[in-house]
Amino acid sequence: MKQTKKRIIPGAVLISALLGGSLVSAQAEETSEQPPAGEKPAGPTAMTTPVMPGPLTANPNPTSFDAGPLGPVYVTGAVTPLVLWQNNPFPGDQRSLGSLSNGQFFFQKPEGLFQYYVQAGAYTIPALGTPYFNTNKATGDFFGALPMAWAKVAPTDAFSVQGGKLPTLIGAENTFTYQNMNIERGLLWNQEPAISRGAQLNYTMDPLTFAFSWNDGFYSDRFTWLSGSATYTLDSSNSFVLAAGGNYAHTTKATIATPLFQNNSTLLTLVYTYNAAPWTITPYFQYTHVPAASSIGAFTAASTYGGAILANYSFGEDSPLPGFSIPIRFEYISSTGNATNGAPNLLYGPGSNAWSITLTPTYQYKIFFARAEFSHVSANSTTPGLAFGRDGMNTTQTRFVFETGILF
Repeated sequence: MKQTKKRIIPGAVLISALLGGSLVSAQAEETSEQPPAGEKPAGPTAMTTPVMPGPLTANPNPTSFDAGPLGPVYVTGAVTPLVLWQNNPFPGDQRSLGSLSNGQFFFQKPEGLFQYYVQAGAYTIPALGTPYFNTNKATGDFFGALPMAWAKVAPTDAFSVQGGKLPTLIGAENTFTYQNMNIERGLLWNQEPAISRGAQLNYTMDPLTFAFSWNDGFYSDRFTWLSGSATYTLDSSNSFVLAAGGNYAHTTKATIATPLFQNNSTLLTLVYTYNAAPWTITPYFQYTHVPAASSIGAFTAASTYGGAILANYSFGEDSPLPGFSIPIRFEYISSTGNATNGAPNLLYGPGSNAWSITLTPTYQYKIFFARAEFSHVSANSTTPGLAFGRDGMNTTQTRFVFETGILF
């Protein structure tokens, strides 16, 4: 990309972003170089980080500015409040609440030999079948006000090395609400790492892409995890991802972000995606295993088996409902073991299982969006005290969520 010198007007970056405009476009007359006659200047395009597979789309005209030795920097972000109602709330949860689900800024340089990405701000991470943590608690107890940040060296288009706070390679859903078809993460996502600290190698040999990471798993600050993924892109509409990871040691750290048993597990996921308008369909399979380890209270081994289908139908510009889409998710997950032989609890008690359905009608107009969500979780073979409700005795939970905001 040809670089040009620009004069930056104080405050213009944020103002331009909130209005959905491009600072680069607005300052074309300030550039020191002009394209040849008859040739249009190359404008910015939507950033591919953070990953947003839909139906929400990133601002196609992001703000950028010249940061001198740091190179051209793109500034984007998400500001999204939500409201939630639920029955059978967990202890400490409210039946209804309002919260800021995202107040985040993304700074990145996605081109050249040296690249970087910094994500800063506040957030919540609503997930099915788990307590809801408000913005302050989620930001403080999960990944901090700098949830993702990394530096990357890319000597070629096919090979790169990166390190920092990285998104997991495992699974079909991403961490933050705006990154996914549904507002809430699913039951299978609860078994997977979200963000890990570590280093990662990336290599592309078309049509295959490989990634390998050494990291701290469920944000444990214990660098005893290895994970990897292989992606096969059959064509523009069909792709397959095989990903696996696991802890090669036994670590005893346990926090909200680091569930003890899951952080000592081995995971395998297989994801297929069909993406051809108006449909996006993503079925995936997940297997997890926690070996016996008395040091963490797992006196016998236990596993989970799960499957999900995530689907979205988007109405085209020529349809009666342009900008609308209807995402839906179905899930089932089952765990093994029983409490009498000291098996670890991976769900709602050893040997329990659960299914869920989530429907999220969505509307987006340029950088503005609004979506409503209905979700229902039903659990079976639960252990009393480990399911839903104040006393952990209920076996179902239903939620209604509404989220709106801007993706600038």
